[in-house]
Amino acid sequence: MTKKKLCRIRTIVMVLNLMLVIMNNSYAQDMIVNNHSIKIIFPFSIEIDPMEKLLLINFEKDPDSLYLGFEPQVFDDTINGTGYLIIGWRTDKKIDVYHQKSLKLDSLKYSIAGAGLNKMIPVDMEIAFYEVNDFGVQAHFKFQDMLAREVEILIIEKNKSKRKPFGLLAPMGDAATNPTSLPMILLHDFYFVRRNNTNIKVSINDKSHKLDNLPIPMDWQKMTFTRYSPKPLIATLNPEYNGELDALKTIVGQSTIQKDNCTYEIEWIDQNASIKSMSLQNNIHLLTIGFSPSFPNLNTIPSNAKYKGKFTISGHESVGSISGEYTIQSDKGTVHIRMVPSKGWNPKITKFSTWFLFTVAKVFKKWPTTYQWDAELQKSSDGSWHMQSKWIRTGKILKD
Repeated sequence: MTKKKLCRIRTIVMVLNLMLVIMNNSYAQDMIVNNHSIKIIFPFSIEIDPMEKLLLINFEKDPDSLYLGFEPQVFDDTINGTGYLIIGWRTDKKIDVYHQKSLKLDSLKYSIAGAGLNKMIPVDMEIAFYEVNDFGVQAHFKFQDMLAREVEILIIEKNKSKRKPFGLLAPMGDAATNPTSLPMILLHDFYFVRRNNTNIKVSINDKSHKLDNLPIPMDWQKMTFTRYSPKPLIATLNPEYNGELDALKTIVGQSTIQKDNCTYEIEWIDQNASIKSMSLQNNIHLLTIGFSPSFPNLNTIPSNAKYKGKFTISGHESVGSISGEYTIQSDKGTVHIRMVPSKGWNPKITKFSTWFLFTVAKVFKKWPTTYQWDAELQKSSDGSWHMQSKWIRTGKILKD
């Protein structure tokens, strides 16, 4: 081999080695960027309270001296335990909670119902049975109330035709006067108890009370206003909070964050992250809150900045969605956030009877518009964030 050829080979090898070094350095630089750890401050949360079945019974037109409705609930989970409870809806708009001693209940969860919790009473239920089949409700309860009166509830549907359920956001939040969260009672396979071929008895101290009726027919049948769901999803949006926020930790370019039973979808612009959606896994159906545009990382927004966007909360398509708007105002280490479900509830309409019901009874779709969430966040010198939040009722239903 001549000197000239050997020199060429050495030159080629040197060039190749140089290219390899450049490529390795570039790859290493990309790895440094892509593995850069960041913290995302995100103020929204959804909590799930597991429940097996739900039954709501009204007799407001024929009330007792103390009660005008009962609400049996069934639990079988590690949080609440296993057993039955019955909410007594009082004439003063407060509630009493009668429950089997096997349940482990948090009284704060019942403070958002009506005008608040009056009393929780552990009882021995002589009879406690509630099932739902293709043809309707089979339920029987017997217990003593706080005045030592015997209460009996009996509903046995014997209709030969199958029920035709639909999805519903229960307007239970409409009765709350001092809410601590936005209650989202998503009722899957929801239906009313039919009047014909049904044995019904609600008695207190041996006095029977007539159940309220639904003023319009449903699926060409007369209905009581007693309603039920064998698959309720009980969720609360942004429970009131006063304390330090935990940061979501991720690296640049990562598309999702998994934390406990939540999945956060991230959108990246340059190296700035924002939250596109948060999805909450549960035993009924995935529950998601999405943002448009994506909700910014509060760690990266500048002072004196304003943001606004829209949000949508959705689960199974049968129960529709809740939507509204949010605003953000930053000012030298302080951030103010306001969230209003201004669009209310958008139901999934599958038949004329539900369209008519939701059109006539506007409270079904409009009650969320009266809720407003306000939060103030302060950033400390050590980089941590403190949030104080609250809910109020605005007292007015917003128009479309």
